[in-house]
Amino acid sequence: MALVPCQTESRRGVGMEPGPERHLQEVKADASAQDVVDALRQDGAVIVHDLLSADIVTAINAEVQPFVDRADPDMRHLNPGVQFFHSQTRHVSGLAAKSPTFATDVMVHPLLMAVCDSILGPSCARFQLNLAHLLERLPGAGDQFWHRDEIVWNLVPEPKPELQLASVIALVDFTADNGATRVFPGSHRWDPDRYPTNNEAVAAEMPAGSAVVYLGSTFHGGGAHTGSAPRRGVHLSYTLGWLRTEENNYLAVPPEVASRLPRQCQEILGYAVHDAIELGGGYLGMLDLRDPVELLQEGWPGIAPTP
Repeated sequence: MALVPCQTESRRGVGMEPGPERHLQEVKADASAQDVVDALRQDGAVIVHDLLSADIVTAINAEVQPFVDRADPDMRHLNPGVQFFHSQTRHVSGLAAKSPTFATDVMVHPLLMAVCDSILGPSCARFQLNLAHLLERLPGAGDQFWHRDEIVWNLVPEPKPELQLASVIALVDFTADNGATRVFPGSHRWDPDRYPTNNEAVAAEMPAGSAVVYLGSTFHGGGAHTGSAPRRGVHLSYTLGWLRTEENNYLAVPPEVASRLPRQCQEILGYAVHDAIELGGGYLGMLDLRDPVELLQEGWPGIAPTP
């Protein structure tokens, strides 16, 4: 399938400087995983149109609304250093426990799983969910600082493989005015000491149901919200099965909740053993010398077996 440039102009007045026109490649959701992987390897990011149907977007928005209503946009964060990073933003974490539609139709979306197989699969026996958060950025929210998501694993020595595959999925239309995610094409191949300049950013403008998929090594950040309505999206990312995840998914989606989900969802949440014995290694995450996902299937003490 042909990859179509998604063109955008530099934004003035909110931290962006005039510069040369840049673009992201685009594919439709029925593209092959290889199309997506090729674009990621070339540019570090790609827009996937219509990843979710309108019905799925509607269902997720309805399921999360009570949690969004209770979210505090001025909540205190674990580290005060990132307080500004998420200011004027409503967060709903542990999304797989709060939206069944998200858990079954998005978290294990076949296209995302296939891309993870190519990007993360060569470096682990099993990949896993890193985090799944809903973020609703409010009018007046400022630019996030440009960053690479993989910095959370900064102690992994160089050279290192790709550690993460990430996405931001639009639950409303994303525009430059409402702060669409801004990415820096090609930055996954930059020298370690190179930092982006504002005029190199491209806004991932896309309709609801679409996603910008990017590597953990790609610079990006949310744009300033100069519009009038909240911008709602999902940050969904995956990492190698032997790394510590950003979100503690065993608490975010505890066994009594995970047991009601399909086995594939349980596995991607990290309940399955990372078994590298056939690769000459060992296993991680066992319980009583068993694979916890099997225990969920059988019914953990006090927990009904998986239907």
